[in-house]
Amino acid sequence: MTTVRRFCCDDLLRFESVNLDHLTETFNLSFYMTYLARWPDYFHVAEGPGKRIMGYIMGKVEGQGESWHGHVTAVTVAPEYRRQQVAKKLMNLLEENSDKIDKAYFVDLFVRASNTPAIKMYEKVNLFQTAEFFAHLRSIFLLSRSP
Repeated sequence: MTTVRRFCCDDLLRFESVNLDHLTETFNLSFYMTYLARWPDYFHVAEGPGKRIMGYIMGKVEGQGESWHGHVTAVTVAPEYRRQQVAKKLMNLLEENSDKIDKAYFVDLFVRASNTPAIKMYEKVNLFQTAEFFAHLRSIFLLSRSP
């Protein structure tokens, strides 16, 4: 069974196994703390049996006017829990919160063009490429969807 709840400070000491994957973007402690303080409604963790962290999502709302939107900064699932709808649950929660709490017009995220498994998963939740960038010596897609 999967339980999704708000991320808390203690989780910073328990989620290292989720961040070990080479496709996962990781950040410094102050970055995570800033998101936790500023956008707690957009930072959630999925737990499995024994309170083992299966994955997490970290996001925010940003923009102005019709560009006001939810943004997924990071969503990752530990390899042993992939293909179990964990990321989909987390993505749906962030989208629901951005719509109901902050009245966002859409949700977006950036993904490496080379991360084919993630792109396929995002397409299953109806996020599609709307732009392409080149940054940090790699191609990056912007994916978005209206809530």
